[in-house]
Amino acid sequence: MARALRWTGYFFGALIALILAAVAWIWIASSMAMGRTHEGVPENLVQPTAAQLADGGRQLQILGCVSCHGEGLRGDMLFSEPNVATVHAPNLTLIAAKASDQQLARAIRQGIGTDGGALFAMPSAQYARLSDGEVSALIAAIRALPAGGKQVAPIDVGPIGRLGLATGKFPSQPEEVERFKENPPIAAGNQYETGRKLVMVNCAECHGPALMGGEPKPGLQAPDLVVAGAYDLPEFQRLMRTGVPTGNRKLEMMSDIARRDLSHYTDAEIAAMHAYLQERAMKAPQ
Repeated sequence: MARALRWTGYFFGALIALILAAVAWIWIASSMAMGRTHEGVPENLVQPTAAQLADGGRQLQILGCVSCHGEGLRGDMLFSEPNVATVHAPNLTLIAAKASDQQLARAIRQGIGTDGGALFAMPSAQYARLSDGEVSALIAAIRALPAGGKQVAPIDVGPIGRLGLATGKFPSQPEEVERFKENPPIAAGNQYETGRKLVMVNCAECHGPALMGGEPKPGLQAPDLVVAGAYDLPEFQRLMRTGVPTGNRKLEMMSDIARRDLSHYTDAEIAAMHAYLQERAMKAPQ
């Protein structure tokens, strides 16, 4: 009996040691992921065209800047899940008051914060596909807003979130920028390039870098956008403006995103996106 109890003690002691080692590894690896700094590359900032400057406010809506950072870009709750993380989108008016244009552009297109740290919730991977003039116009639109409000609380990561960071389940935006660069949506010809650009900048966050499907949040699968080939233009317009698909199904994320952000597209922009997605569906392997 004594021998059995001794071996039982050894077993549970070893088990506890393994658990403690795993917890320590998760804590260290996740802390390293959050604390890693990045140099980035210099941004090529140019003078935006008059049309780009005039459109800056609308682009803040379409690209989801307002829906994430709140009214006036003064910060808002972005995500809160027990044991995963609580994430606030920061007050951009206060950041812009202290940051240079280079720092803002680096945050937008490279996923690097003003302190050099990696961003995690910012969709820089798709914004990296914006042109130099478009980024400069966005920065001008941000700077045109009056500074005010309070700074939001920093990100608070729980144990599940730390596990995701340690194992690469929650990659940083600098990592995602590189992945997106390597997986662009297929080209369909010059006549479809306007629509391709709109889709690859605005839809890839949920549907993946090549639009072949993605996981915008754990457990939720966004389909390959080949499904758009089944929509005629009026149906596609309704989807983009209301989030209501063919068959009137309830779409968990698209319903909110369409009404809040995508509804700001013009008819011509929606038609260009539809034309590209139709052509892409035709070229998809059968």
